[in-house]
Amino acid sequence: MTDLAAPPATDRPRQIVTAARTLLEQEGPEALTMRRLAARVGITAPSLYKHFPDKSSVVNALVDVMLRETAEALEAAESDAPGSFPALAAAYRTHALAHPHLYRLTTGRRLPPDLEERAAAPLFRALVGDEARARAAWAFAHGMVTMELNGRFPAGSDVPGAWAAGIAAFGAARA
Repeated sequence: MTDLAAPPATDRPRQIVTAARTLLEQEGPEALTMRRLAARVGITAPSLYKHFPDKSSVVNALVDVMLRETAEALEAAESDAPGSFPALAAAYRTHALAHPHLYRLTTGRRLPPDLEERAAAPLFRALVGDEARARAAWAFAHGMVTMELNGRFPAGSDVPGAWAAGIAAFGAARA
């Protein structure tokens, strides 16, 4: 696994990552090719390789963006409602559903520990440092979002009600 670095610092790599994100979010993962990406940015494919050696490095940059944004969304929710698991779950769900392709790209791979820990930190704080409950809550939120994104709930399901029940269960489990 390639470690993820900070977001690109120069204009061209930033443009490439922005274009990659647009392709991914508008057309899905199959649209994210180096040839299409180069065309979107207005350069040749060989020029693209001067900035990113391969597609996986572009994907790593996108994962970095998603993890940073997730961390920021959860930190904002934590700031607005300190210690509130419902606020964190809502922020997580809202951000994931707003970026389904980027969410799937990010969560379907091994993640760099430092960014994953930052994204999960508000949840650990809300659940008062109970690592087992925090991991279970993270799995609950991830599973619910994945099912929702993949249309796995039966038609007419009360998805918000299922979220509320799961959140309540984590709140009730506090000892």
